[in-house]
Amino acid sequence: MIYDTDRLSIFVDGNNMFYAQQKNGWFFDPRRVLDYFRSQYTSTNLVNAFWYTGLKDPQDQRGFRDALISLGYTVRTKILKEYYDDNSGRYSQKANLDIEIVIDMFNTVDQYNRVVLFSGDGDFERAIELLRSKNTHITVVSTEGMIARELRNATDRYIDLNEIREKIEKLDY
Repeated sequence: MIYDTDRLSIFVDGNNMFYAQQKNGWFFDPRRVLDYFRSQYTSTNLVNAFWYTGLKDPQDQRGFRDALISLGYTVRTKILKEYYDDNSGRYSQKANLDIEIVIDMFNTVDQYNRVVLFSGDGDFERAIELLRSKNTHITVVSTEGMIARELRNATDRYIDLNEIREKIEKLDY
């Protein structure tokens, strides 16, 4: 299917990206992310941008979430759950918003023909395969050492965060 205008949706797995950015030693600016991907294709219409994040409590990250909303992101949240690992004897926290991401991808599939997914999680492999079967072009953004082989193989295009750092990095003003 060919469109006169690319219709783009962006999905950001916030918790996954937090760790990817921490690993790289720099953070991206959500506004610059939107600007960068809008400018990548000559006739691009950004139709949706979603940001998913786990919260310690309902007030956690309130200012950041409000800023995302003012930029045009739809923000989805879930309270973190604590898990105990018998092998390591450690507790960890997880929100696991994968299903919310996939639901939003499929609920809005008629609105776009191009997706940018910020995540390295291999759990998205099947969803990406199904979206590609609907003539959707999929770009996955992650970083080396945090991108699942299955996800990288399922996508049309993989971008390492470090390749676009100068375009999306959060700048101190």
